[in-house]
Amino acid sequence: MISSESSLSQSNATTAVATRRVVLIGASNLTKGIGTVLHTAYRAWGKPLEVLTALGHGRSYGMTNSLLGRRLPGILECGLWSDLARNDVPTAALVTDIGNDLLYEAPVDTICQWVERCFDRLIAARARTVVTLLPVGNLHTLSRARFTLLRSVLFPFSRLTLDQARDRALALNERLRSLATGRGFGVIEQRTEWYGFDPIHIKRACRREAWRQILAAWTQHGDLALAARSPLKHTLYLQSRVPAERRLWGLEQRAAQPSGRLSDGTTVSIY
Repeated sequence: MISSESSLSQSNATTAVATRRVVLIGASNLTKGIGTVLHTAYRAWGKPLEVLTALGHGRSYGMTNSLLGRRLPGILECGLWSDLARNDVPTAALVTDIGNDLLYEAPVDTICQWVERCFDRLIAARARTVVTLLPVGNLHTLSRARFTLLRSVLFPFSRLTLDQARDRALALNERLRSLATGRGFGVIEQRTEWYGFDPIHIKRACRREAWRQILAAWTQHGDLALAARSPLKHTLYLQSRVPAERRLWGLEQRAAQPSGRLSDGTTVSIY
């Protein structure tokens, strides 16, 4: 068991070298919970780690997307995959936040093709992979008024109806389950109590427990102790790292990776 008191502050005196790698793929839940996810990854996979991430609010698996002036490539086309192929080290991977593309009105078949290509690349890297299904348990309590409000705020260009969203989410969920289990990946059902008024973002109070249950599939025994609460400054540091490629208010930005270097020797690359 590793210490829960490890610092996530930047350091120029780092001497430890990571011998294990973690790949984190997702969108807003991963972005919001990145500090907690990293602390939980330490519990499951040790430290220091080489962390490769593709994340960001509203992130699509297959399309370039824009949000509040920021533009990111689709996960499938980002630079994570070339870096993943460079080294052959023990690797654990998380694939989460797959439902965004439904609100971008991508067909279920297309989303599955994008995700399947990601899965196969993780297999090539021999990654111990866990996949979260969509939080479909919330669908039966979601009213049309609440759906329309949240869709208008989070996906203002979407014209998807609640009935369409329900049908496509259920269909995508079953396809994802089949694709993941067929590859021997861990598959995690999301618990309804992790969510509140917002049916797609895990409540702050539930993040530690949710990520503990999700990442426990990385371990041999399938269980983890609850990670320490990640200080806000640690999460803000990780969220402030510049990704390898993005457009911000029309200006192209590129940053060498890893853009995050932590005092325990962990490096964080963001794509």
